[in-house]
Amino acid sequence: MSKVRNLFKARWMSSLIFLILLFLITGAADPKFLQYDNIINCFNSATMYTLLAIGIAFVIMTGEIDVSIGATMGLTAAVTGLIAQQDGGIPRMLITCILIGICTGIVNGLGVAGIGVPSLIFTLGTNSVIRGILFLTSGGRTVENFNAPLAGPANQVLFAGITTYYVIAVILVVIAHFVTSRTRRGKYFIAVGDNPGGANLVGISTFWTKLVAYILCGIFAGIAGFVFASKYGQVMTVAGNGYEMTAIAACVLGGISLSGGLGNMVGAAIGAVIMSSIGRLLVFIGLSATYNNTITGVMLIVIVVVDALTQRRAIENARRKRLLSRTSEGGAKA
Repeated sequence: MSKVRNLFKARWMSSLIFLILLFLITGAADPKFLQYDNIINCFNSATMYTLLAIGIAFVIMTGEIDVSIGATMGLTAAVTGLIAQQDGGIPRMLITCILIGICTGIVNGLGVAGIGVPSLIFTLGTNSVIRGILFLTSGGRTVENFNAPLAGPANQVLFAGITTYYVIAVILVVIAHFVTSRTRRGKYFIAVGDNPGGANLVGISTFWTKLVAYILCGIFAGIAGFVFASKYGQVMTVAGNGYEMTAIAACVLGGISLSGGLGNMVGAAIGAVIMSSIGRLLVFIGLSATYNNTITGVMLIVIVVVDALTQRRAIENARRKRLLSRTSEGGAKA
């Protein structure tokens, strides 16, 4: 019974309940939405957002941020398309995407954790550099006319209408969740985000932990770029623009605190489904999809404010308990 009670207290559980309520409300507005194909499409369309959310979740857990993942995804998508135009194999595409992601992650990690530049400022700079590289790599033109092997797996259904790519994304979520919640080194990400000074005192290197977080973030952004190219069949120079905010919003919706030290990968994956479903939900409710960005921004602001107030209340309660304990101890000694 206690396990069930603790399950419902989990931060990601509120995100799951919110997702279910969104689906039910939309279904009440238009019963056609609750058809199996529509529900499954909401999950299949969340593949890229899920990958990006997993990657940036590692960084956010350490108390940092990365706004360059959208640009990294765009660059790796363009490179994937260029390799496809040359009839390159999928293994070559994936390895190239992962290597680009690793390089981006190393640069961000060294800048933030090594030099100590604020993560928002440094990754904004990285974002601009990557966008410039993307423009030069593509020659300022849309990369298109991919070969069949790349476009084939994008819509390949594995079972029950679920695509192969989303199944792979879910498997990666499970692995990432196991690593961050069940392994000793995986728990370092949350430990560093919760108390960097305390983590150093017990022998956890904040530098290496944050560096690894940024590298993992880059890798997942690179894989998302491969999926992007495979799904859409063309890559414009603005590809991935705005995806970083959606991924951050997915993490926050999933219960990951922007101040670090709190949250898990399951919540990030649920948040990714919510964010990817907004456009589809609006259509069934009868609103224009142009409201997508506005609603996303409002949701992000509300959740960040609630998270900040919750964190402040938790800190004040902790201080009050310490004060009461010290006062009671002092009264007992007197």
